[in-house]
Amino acid sequence: MGIALGELARRLGGVLHGDPDCMVTSVATLQNAGHGAITFLANGRYRKYLPATQASAVILGADDEEASPTATITVSNPYAAYAQAATILCPLPFPEPGVHPGVVIGDACNIDETACIGPNCIIESGVTISAGVSLGGGCFIGRDSFIGAGSRLHAGVVICHGARIGARVLVHPGAVIGSDGFGLAEDGGKWLKVPQLGGVCIGDDVEIGAGTTIDRGTLEDTVIENGVKLDNQIQVAHNVHIGAHTAIAGCVGISGSVRIGEHCRIGGGAGIVGHLQITDNVTITGMTLVTTSITVPGVYSSGIAAQENASWNRNCVRLRQLDTLARRVQVLEQKLAGKG
Repeated sequence: MGIALGELARRLGGVLHGDPDCMVTSVATLQNAGHGAITFLANGRYRKYLPATQASAVILGADDEEASPTATITVSNPYAAYAQAATILCPLPFPEPGVHPGVVIGDACNIDETACIGPNCIIESGVTISAGVSLGGGCFIGRDSFIGAGSRLHAGVVICHGARIGARVLVHPGAVIGSDGFGLAEDGGKWLKVPQLGGVCIGDDVEIGAGTTIDRGTLEDTVIENGVKLDNQIQVAHNVHIGAHTAIAGCVGISGSVRIGEHCRIGGGAGIVGHLQITDNVTITGMTLVTTSITVPGVYSSGIAAQENASWNRNCVRLRQLDTLARRVQVLEQKLAGKG
């Protein structure tokens, strides 16, 4: 679909410099955009491509207006405005309502007539599927689960029994919501399984990445609040509570009973030890291991960046000597203090 720049600028809340009647029909990068495409500049590393762009218009900040050879829509947050523009120009196709003949549906289900249920889905008894929900092929919805209006589950998603999914939730292929938590009690050298009797409660406007797993609670629910964004391959253990609008990148491991605040950002590969609390507005950089609670907002990091192997080996040797060195320094400090 296409849209006039004047109308697009109005919907983005930006200021247009150029022909309001110019039509744009696609989005592209600064380097590859051609006539009819709109592009954006949000990262200074790509500013060098702006003067030569062939796009019909560029979404950018005020500081870059003069360098643009074409029409501009000036906004305070170019990347967010681009996301809006891309959504307008490239809306996701929505399947036609209906239930595929190959679907298995249990007793006492409430499936809205506007929902789309793809082939080979299994829906157990007591499930509620609200208006405008789309289930991709091969989804499994466990008994007594609830899926809110406008949510989309891509192929192969598993929703275990009793889970509650909010409105406009997007779940990517292969995600598992409501599997048992890793609850075990040791008894005489053997492990006894602790029944996982809680559920999972997912808020509205949440996105859950491919292959991500969210375990059900042991007694109370695992909770993902409104607007949370989870990348691929994340492990959310039992009884975890993630606050609203927190974003977590791929391969993060969150141990049981962790409570994460609102508007946090957690980088890829980070690990969080169980039973900790992380306050609101915390950023944890990639590959960080969190072993104590974080009570003050800010940016937190750990780990050692990659370096040339020979240098790493030398540093490892010195690291092993660190405790001995610290003790020697302490002894010297005490001797010096005694002389004073």
